[in-house]
Amino acid sequence: MHPVRALTVTLAEALQSPASGRHPAASVLWPDCKLRRQPLQRGGLSCHPVEISMTLDELRTQLNDLDRRLLELIAERQHASREVARVKRATGYPTRDYAREREVIVGARARADNLGVSAEVAESVMRLLIRSSLTTQEQASVSAHGAGSGLRALVIGGAGKIGGWFAHFLASQGYAVEIADPAAATAASATAMADWRDSALGQDLIVVATPLGVTDSILHELARRRPAGVVFDVGSLKTPLRGGLAALRAAGVRVTSVHPMFGPNTELLSGRHVIFIDLDAGDALERVRALFKPTMAEQVVMGLEDHDRLIAYVLGLSHALNIAFFTALAQSGEAAPRLVQMSSTTFDAQFDIASEVAQESPELYFEIQRLNDYGAQPLAALAQALETLREAVANNDQEGFTALMRRGLEYTQGRRELRARRA
Repeated sequence: MHPVRALTVTLAEALQSPASGRHPAASVLWPDCKLRRQPLQRGGLSCHPVEISMTLDELRTQLNDLDRRLLELIAERQHASREVARVKRATGYPTRDYAREREVIVGARARADNLGVSAEVAESVMRLLIRSSLTTQEQASVSAHGAGSGLRALVIGGAGKIGGWFAHFLASQGYAVEIADPAAATAASATAMADWRDSALGQDLIVVATPLGVTDSILHELARRRPAGVVFDVGSLKTPLRGGLAALRAAGVRVTSVHPMFGPNTELLSGRHVIFIDLDAGDALERVRALFKPTMAEQVVMGLEDHDRLIAYVLGLSHALNIAFFTALAQSGEAAPRLVQMSSTTFDAQFDIASEVAQESPELYFEIQRLNDYGAQPLAALAQALETLREAVANNDQEGFTALMRRGLEYTQGRRELRARRA
């Protein structure tokens, strides 16, 4: 391998150099390289190349060593985070401290500036490290809580995505978890069965994490067997489950209903919401809420009807908007790679969200649209909003268009202010 002898540095790059006038790359390859600032010329670099003793392979080896040391430091930081979690539990201090996070980020930006490192890069790295630290602390808190020690839990549909999340979550709290799912039975595990009906239902906790279309019939069957433990479903909608939930309550079963507002790949619950439906069935609500007490999830309690009316907008409308977005693009005849080549910040953000929606289960998303008793209103509102926008543009109605934008600005102001305070 020949030694690295030259590096092209453009004027545009040089103009982004530090105030010293020395380009960062040039300071490595040309120690006496300075930026000339001549008003009557385009400017440039007056450089005297010098030979570097290290080869490209050697430089890459050096970078690999730096990367290894960075990972070792991250591992050391995570170990310290577990100790922080222990001290916080012992002193009753909350897991998340937004003031402390801000202090860390502001300090990192200041130090980065002194080191000639981009403050934006420093902030991005610190936010990732803070998130990793919070995840470590939250998981340690959940494990230490040990609410399920000596207790048993049955997760019906535990081989599915969200069912698997709850199985892991409960196991981390000390529950002896059993899974009832045809897909789990193939593992030949003593804690797995193909059919939940084969269980004596003596568990302290029964979680129903099955597809929405079959959940109500399972709830009815459970009501007929009257298990002694607490029962709750994790469905995205509640109005299709009215009958089964009412049957359980009438049978004297301690029952509630939960909607985790996050996906099965979620590790950190800070900033995430968990919705609980109060069915006034003994201590079921408080028992299930206690499961999330050691986490940083934001708990919301509401009635069944309110849940589905609001979810029609939170899920139904947002899903519909993204489905309409990628459907319009697909029907436009324009190839996605070509659009991405000339995309804007707004397009990229919307395209990324729509891409994630397109990868979700069509069956689940259809159920969310079709089975919600309140689902038609948001779809009608979306159609009306698009028609209002189309008419404003077609009629050259700038005032009407501006009114739409201003109303949107006012409506979203509260959410932006909350995020700004937390940042």
